[in-house]
Amino acid sequence: MTDNKTPIVLAFSGGLDTSFCVPYLIEQGYEVTTLFIDSGGVTPEEKQQIHDRAMELGAAKHEALSIAGELWDTVITPLLWSGRWYQNQYPLLCSDRYLIVEACLNYCLKEGHKNFAHGCTGMGNDQVRFDLAVMCQGDFNIISPIREIQKLTSDVRNYEMEYLDERGFGVSSKVTRYSVNENLMGATISGSEIDEWQTPAKDSHVLTKPAGETKTTSEQITVGFEAGKVIRINGQMLGSDLTGEQVIQQLNKQGGDFGIGRSIYTGDTTIGLKGRIVFEAPAIEILNVAHTALEQAILSKAQNRFKTQVADKWVELVYEGLFYEPLKDDLEAFLASNQTQVSGEVTVELNTGNALAVAISSDNILKDADSIYAQSAGWTIDEAIGFIKLFGKSTIMASRQKKQG
Repeated sequence: MTDNKTPIVLAFSGGLDTSFCVPYLIEQGYEVTTLFIDSGGVTPEEKQQIHDRAMELGAAKHEALSIAGELWDTVITPLLWSGRWYQNQYPLLCSDRYLIVEACLNYCLKEGHKNFAHGCTGMGNDQVRFDLAVMCQGDFNIISPIREIQKLTSDVRNYEMEYLDERGFGVSSKVTRYSVNENLMGATISGSEIDEWQTPAKDSHVLTKPAGETKTTSEQITVGFEAGKVIRINGQMLGSDLTGEQVIQQLNKQGGDFGIGRSIYTGDTTIGLKGRIVFEAPAIEILNVAHTALEQAILSKAQNRFKTQVADKWVELVYEGLFYEPLKDDLEAFLASNQTQVSGEVTVELNTGNALAVAISSDNILKDADSIYAQSAGWTIDEAIGFIKLFGKSTIMASRQKKQG
């Protein structure tokens, strides 16, 4: 480090916002170390491009760290336990932000300083996730250049592009149309006509094939679970044959070829605006279909009903930036307990735009040897009639009273 420069770590993706941050921070008197936190959404070639971009922009040092394994254990597994999406739409593809912050702050501590920068704007949810994650980890200095320039201009993207262009740094044409955020879990796409609440164009597809280009013949995948955790895909064991990262990458490709897992989220953001993004999560969709089918066959009625309340709150906390809230840990402990019997194998059939659980095998399915729904029963007709009468007694009385009134 030079004598008059203050060291700072920048969470760097190579996109427009973090590209702007590098020369901006240098001009503010910082020596910038860029960290690309690989959460599983890039190829080795793209990772090299990110490195080259950081050095071109003037970073003193660039490093890449992987959190894909942590993402599988810390986010994807409890997300599948929950089986719920934010506002029943969005499968928390933003959840890698917390692990990105953790990795960056650990690096800061290793280097002996507490200066951390990110490229979040003052308009979105990620600033909440990043800032709260930092504050929960300790006493660090947060620098957010994009929020700073929003005091100067309302046209942030053009300001950034002109700033970079004036300093001789090219700007990819890709950033002028869409903002794409991709990690192991999937991809989110915003900008252009998506932000305008119009029909997303064909070139907004990242992981999934558009209509007319998908596979037309069906395929089957078998997914094995133990205590709610994925342990096997098509006979290959996690840990010995596959990593969680490889499972997601494999299923993203396989499901994406069928156009599975693509949707549009429209709903309430943390900061109070209505949000709209296209997202693609083929692997998460396939695994959730398999897990939900197995879980519904094994858990009791009361467990299945109550679990949704716990799961919705867990999802809400993670989405809104409260990843380190103690209640999240409490809810997660319940979900883990809830999954102890969820073991077995599910066959999922992939068709165009759809994943369907077609077969379930488990020793823990709640089956009555004497009864099959709508076919045979281990009770008498009189017992059935009596049950119906007692089950609806309160409703019957209230209904008749209302008619008399």
